[in-house]
Amino acid sequence: MKNLRDKVVYSIRKGPEEPKAKSYRKSHVPFRLNFLFFIIFALFVALIVQLGYLQIVNGENIEKQLKASSVVEVKGSSPRGMIYDASGKALVENQANAAITFTRGNKMTAQDLLDTAQKLSELIEVPVDKNLSERDLKDFWLANEDNLEAATDRLSDDEKELSTSEQYTATVAKVTEEEIDFSDAELETATIFKRMNSAQSLSTVFIKTADVSDEELAIVAENMVDLPGISTGTDWTRKIVEGSSLASLIGTVTSEEQGIPEESLDEFLAKGYARNDRVGRSYLEQQYEEVLQGTKSISEITLDNNNNIESQKETYAGAKGDNLVLTLDAAFQKEVDQILQDNFQDLIDSGAAEYSPGVYAVALNPKTGGVLAMSGYQHETQSNDLQENAIGTFINAFVPGSVVKGGTLAAGWENGVLSGNEVLYDQPIRIGSDVKASIFNPSGTNNRNLSAVQALEVSSNSYMMQVALRLMGIEYQSGISIPTVDRQGDAYNKLRTAFASFGMGTETGIDLPGEATGISTSVENMDTVSDGGKILDLAFGQFDTYTTLQLAQYAATVANGGQRLQPHIVSGVYGNNETGDLGTLKSAIEPTVLNEVGISDAQMDLIQQGFYEAVHGTDAWATATGLASAKMDVSAKTGTAETPIVDSNGKTISLVNLNIVAYGPSDDADIAIAIVMPQLKSGTTSHPNVKIAKEIMDAYYDLYMK
Repeated sequence: MKNLRDKVVYSIRKGPEEPKAKSYRKSHVPFRLNFLFFIIFALFVALIVQLGYLQIVNGENIEKQLKASSVVEVKGSSPRGMIYDASGKALVENQANAAITFTRGNKMTAQDLLDTAQKLSELIEVPVDKNLSERDLKDFWLANEDNLEAATDRLSDDEKELSTSEQYTATVAKVTEEEIDFSDAELETATIFKRMNSAQSLSTVFIKTADVSDEELAIVAENMVDLPGISTGTDWTRKIVEGSSLASLIGTVTSEEQGIPEESLDEFLAKGYARNDRVGRSYLEQQYEEVLQGTKSISEITLDNNNNIESQKETYAGAKGDNLVLTLDAAFQKEVDQILQDNFQDLIDSGAAEYSPGVYAVALNPKTGGVLAMSGYQHETQSNDLQENAIGTFINAFVPGSVVKGGTLAAGWENGVLSGNEVLYDQPIRIGSDVKASIFNPSGTNNRNLSAVQALEVSSNSYMMQVALRLMGIEYQSGISIPTVDRQGDAYNKLRTAFASFGMGTETGIDLPGEATGISTSVENMDTVSDGGKILDLAFGQFDTYTTLQLAQYAATVANGGQRLQPHIVSGVYGNNETGDLGTLKSAIEPTVLNEVGISDAQMDLIQQGFYEAVHGTDAWATATGLASAKMDVSAKTGTAETPIVDSNGKTISLVNLNIVAYGPSDDADIAIAIVMPQLKSGTTSHPNVKIAKEIMDAYYDLYMK
């Protein structure tokens, strides 16, 4: 017991027995957690660094990219440059018009376009497009999704297997005439729909540009939220100033609906144009398109998350195109126009111009090549009316007659078959049974010796034919035969080369498109028998045809002593001042020498003497003495070409072309002119070509030299 008690007491004193410490293996979890925390921390640091880089270093680029995904730049047209005459008077300008526009969203369907067109047609008045085609009407009807579904159900099983575009074409064919029998109100909506449907994605077209009222502008502005893509803006129309007689030379500009002509589409698209851009389609407007075309306006279009247009704001108003200043003065042009009209009207009234297609005149500055006047009037047979046709001066060619004889002499001198002011015996030229003669000796009773100068003074045909014969190696004797046509090729080339050096039968280089060069029949296309004497006709202007502009260049080349200058109607390109009017010169058109005639100064002097004597000579057969009374000293060469026609009854009617080239003052010419009056009745005795030349020269003197 004692032992037990002692144990208990000991136990109490000692207290409870402490448990023995257990043995544990050291844990690795805290290290892994620490490592994981470290990795996460490092990633957060990298993310923060990257965000900082994006925001601070590359933030501007990111902002642009984000903006690009929601804001799109759209370009619009700007007014074209204006065209002024030499005095600074506007000949063509732009007329600003209020307009209703439409910009097509990225995802707009035909149904969307239809809904907008229907709403818009209730707010504004749009005249029905008279050119709405059957296809336009069917497209309009099919824009309604219910109609499209109904028409699609009419397709055969095979048609339903076609490609999308082919299937739609087949669907269009299923639309009936009754379904497109629209009311006037529906046709107005169809007109709006057609214009909207012509827009490419995110491009702008005009819905209405004429007679847009202030009320319509206000109504559209108030309802833009309900009219996706519809906005108000400004359009312009090209206007030739009233009274300008140069409409045909100025040319035309396409409408937005016409856009770029199909034949020029690839060329313009490569230059950054849009398909519906208005471009010059003829003459000055076409030739100087890139000068006159303005810099496009820029608008920012904001798109929502569905790529629909949310807002539109103009950020750059665009800039008007550069301006053209012409070499011609409207005052002188008006005088020339009136002179042609008055004189030609007299010929129509008298019956002399019954069969004439018109009258044409060109005046050039022989020192610069600048066009001083370019006038033409067209006349329809059986009519007394005249229509302005200045372009006829360089696109219509006629047989010139004796005006070309200076070129024939040049061919003789150039090829060594004529010596200086050589004297030849003027007599009828008999080739077999064919006889060709000068006007003063058709029967051979007035034969005489003539120098080269005298041959021009009295317009000797015989002299020129003998030069042509010499070009073939033949010295004329009565009754000789000449080589067949196929052996005359070299002589033709020599004559035509000489003529071309003056501007006849070749491009003048005028800064206008569509220039004609006339007709020069190829030797290979001529009959070796019946056409054997045509080379003689060519020598005195009775074979090839030339334009009035070519003859004016010829006159200018003689006037300045042998330099063929490139004619130009534009003197310079000018910018715009602060108000959009004519600004300072940006580039001038300098005189350009195309070639020099291949004869000596002494030989050119002989041609000039011959032209002078044709006006001032005392010979009874001098051809242009009517110009001797002109207010300035004038030199000239006339030409008469036989141009008979056969009327509807088979009757041959004898007609002539009455032409003239002239320049003055004779010793230091400021103006060279050519006048062509085709197909007047033979026997017209008033010499209207000489009369018109005198009046034009006097008008120039009164305006600039008096």
